[in-house]
Amino acid sequence: MRRMLAVAGAVVGLLAGLAPPASAQSFILNSAETINRGNVKISAFPTVLLGDDGAPNSWGVATRLGYGFTDWFDVEGKVGFFDGLNLYGADAEAWIFRGDVDISLSLGGHLADVGAGSSSKAVDVAGLLSGHVSPWLEVYGGVSLSFESLDDSDHDFTRAYVVPGVEIRITRQLDFLAEYGLGLNDDSPNYVGFGLAFYVKDTGRPARSSLR
Repeated sequence: MRRMLAVAGAVVGLLAGLAPPASAQSFILNSAETINRGNVKISAFPTVLLGDDGAPNSWGVATRLGYGFTDWFDVEGKVGFFDGLNLYGADAEAWIFRGDVDISLSLGGHLADVGAGSSSKAVDVAGLLSGHVSPWLEVYGGVSLSFESLDDSDHDFTRAYVVPGVEIRITRQLDFLAEYGLGLNDDSPNYVGFGLAFYVKDTGRPARSSLR
């Protein structure tokens, strides 16, 4: 377990060192199903913010470490690594409806350190719908909002997104995810995120992907 966490941290650190500047962001990068009870999730997602009007794209890395506390509730810490920007936060997600379509709600927040004494904080909320196309493929869609404020400033703003995505089971313990974030206002650059989520078993419990 410790060795796997150390390897994951080293890989994320390497990707972070290659990333150019980007704006503070929060991403969904999961379906409506929560982490299975007793499982730990380790994930990393290279992410590109798409430049508008000929502006260059900006790359970064979003990472998550989560734990399934019950059959319907999990908590995930999230960290983003960019050149000149670090993001730290956490989300709690509740799986509120199970059926042909699953529904979940999440609430959390993040802090962003952009250097030179400048930082910001935000409250993050999201609602998700997802459904299984096959035993190995799940599609999801959601709406996310981040209510952000800059420290030492009266400037507040909101990031708003509609987010379609897919989750693909590779093995029993490994999923591939990809999503597109469509920004709904000028403070919300469009983005594409993709990467891997790995599930580690807790003592006495089988580890498996969140895909049923």
